[in-house]
Amino acid sequence: MKEGGARIGIDVGGTFTDFVLSHPSDGSLTYYKEPSTPDEPSRALIEGLRSLLRIAGLTPADVSVLMHGTTIGLNAIIQRRGATIALVVSEGYRDILEIARSRMPSSFDFHAAKEEPLVPRFRVVEIAARLSASGEVTSRPDDAEIDRVAGELKALGVDAAAMVLINGYTSPEVETELAARLSERAGGLSITSAAAIWPEIREYERTLVACLNAYIQPLMQRYFNGLAEGLAKDGVTAPILVTASNGGSLSLASAAARPVETILSGPASGVMAAARLAEAADVSAIITFDMGGTSSDIAVASGGTAELATRTDIGGLPLVLPVVDVSAIGAGGGSIVWVDAHGVMKVGPQSAGAMPGPVSYGRGGTEPAVTDCYLALGYIDPNGFLGGRMRLDIEAATAALCGIGGRIGMSGENAAQKAAEGALAVTTAGMATELYKTLASRGLDPATFALVPFGGAGPTHANLLAEETGIGHVVIPPAAGTFCAMGAAAADLRRDFVRSLRRPLDEDTAALLWRTFDMLGEEGADWLDREGEQTLERRFERGVDMRYAGQAYELRVSLAEDLKDPKAIAEAFHREHERLYGFRDTGAEIELGTARLAVIGATANLAQAEIAAGTGNPERKGARPLFRKGAWLDAGVYSRSALGAGDRIIGPAIIEQDDTTTVVLPGWSARADRAGNLHLERQAQ
Repeated sequence: MKEGGARIGIDVGGTFTDFVLSHPSDGSLTYYKEPSTPDEPSRALIEGLRSLLRIAGLTPADVSVLMHGTTIGLNAIIQRRGATIALVVSEGYRDILEIARSRMPSSFDFHAAKEEPLVPRFRVVEIAARLSASGEVTSRPDDAEIDRVAGELKALGVDAAAMVLINGYTSPEVETELAARLSERAGGLSITSAAAIWPEIREYERTLVACLNAYIQPLMQRYFNGLAEGLAKDGVTAPILVTASNGGSLSLASAAARPVETILSGPASGVMAAARLAEAADVSAIITFDMGGTSSDIAVASGGTAELATRTDIGGLPLVLPVVDVSAIGAGGGSIVWVDAHGVMKVGPQSAGAMPGPVSYGRGGTEPAVTDCYLALGYIDPNGFLGGRMRLDIEAATAALCGIGGRIGMSGENAAQKAAEGALAVTTAGMATELYKTLASRGLDPATFALVPFGGAGPTHANLLAEETGIGHVVIPPAAGTFCAMGAAAADLRRDFVRSLRRPLDEDTAALLWRTFDMLGEEGADWLDREGEQTLERRFERGVDMRYAGQAYELRVSLAEDLKDPKAIAEAFHREHERLYGFRDTGAEIELGTARLAVIGATANLAQAEIAAGTGNPERKGARPLFRKGAWLDAGVYSRSALGAGDRIIGPAIIEQDDTTTVVLPGWSARADRAGNLHLERQAQ
């Protein structure tokens, strides 16, 4: 990596591609948004990067590293437009994807459709290879068997394949070596070894990890290769890092080999950046609220770290890789407002996307979206969108909303505004319901958290959501509209390593656990060396899955470096079990499951200058009417870049910046701190 160069974070979303550049001379930040090009995602990235460098007064040679987050793999899985793949399994396990976990899609619907497997049964090939539960090879294929399987794969004409051997997690090197031999005999076909990607017990979930990796790998490799070539033509030769679902980042080579680890990379970057921001602002616990063009997501963070989940669903399929625990809660700025057959107003899940976009974009859209509602209510300036680079058609938005209002009996004066306010009420109520459910499942009360909104629509909608849910403190980052790109630019290198143990907790098992951590640490250190990124420091985070004997699933328990005594390990588990479920069973036997080690290479922090002190009472740059609860109010309009530390604004007010707009409702105030964050707080009644 070039020393002293510019660090650039990029987040490719469905509606906009966001950029953040950290200037090499003084650490100042430059932000930029470019409309996305879903048909060719790299085009918006390359064109936007040219504009960003021009605005920053830099050349491609000044760039030291590009940090890139994308949802291309996620979208391919959800839309089922990945590669044609095969699956190679041990003899007798051909139906592993069909049987899955033998659960119905819905406990209450006998006719619920089952999710189609990524690999149909006719493309599943058996091989005479398997291991025992203790890691011994009980069946080893000879050359003739490997040639037979290779011939079947060639005949199927697949783009890639996955391999999983029963008990393969016990000796990952056996499965990895066999996959390499089979790939060579099959003409260089890319074969993902499940044990190499994720050597954890439970064969169905391990199989899915390998299948998902193989399913998106050809698509992602084409994208990464095209991106690197396009950037090289523009003179950008800096290393490209790809953000990962666990909140870290990977080299381009690692991401191309293990694209399954990047599926949720975009949302994860924003959550990790918000966690660091909250810690710096001395805010103990936060709920992040990422509202983009298509959807809204929340996550919980405290103590400067985000919560990680070791199991999530992607397109109806379980994924057991560690991911930042993000939950979708509702609509985005491009979500369409519509009326169903019963005359009930709905919002989403359909989205106008980048093309044609909301009606106000003037690109052929005919159905109003949430952004059109903001416009009709006075929340956003039709002439100031994207810093004035894009003019919105308020007349078209108003006319479309009048049409919605007419379908539900709204007419006369302010019919469009009443329809828009109703649509936002529907949107906010849906978000609040999902937020309550997400937090209640963890025993958390939203009133004890601060809300950190980001994404292009996050600050615009945050005060509405806070008021609906009883949250009394909102912290809006300086570059909220491009915050996921900011998180990408600051992402550390990170990769998670696992080994399954499956033993009762005792002295011998505790010793084995720490020997396993040492082995995984050596693997992780080797991986960091290969990544080629100069890191400021290396650290290791250890954890282990544990359960009471007889339980079906485990809890992840973090372990400090000095926690080696089995009694201390047991107490850590009892404490976590009691926190989550309200009780501990000190008389039960405890079993260790999977040892987990996160290997982190800390990279350079993004330095952000403090803002100058303000007068406490900033000047308006103007005023405009804001529609609220059926009436027009006079709202002061302020420029965020003109605010100083300590400045305070009383709602109703609108605070504008190039990448987003913050709405301050009546009964709330906004205060700027020295880091440039805006704190929205409910005023005492």
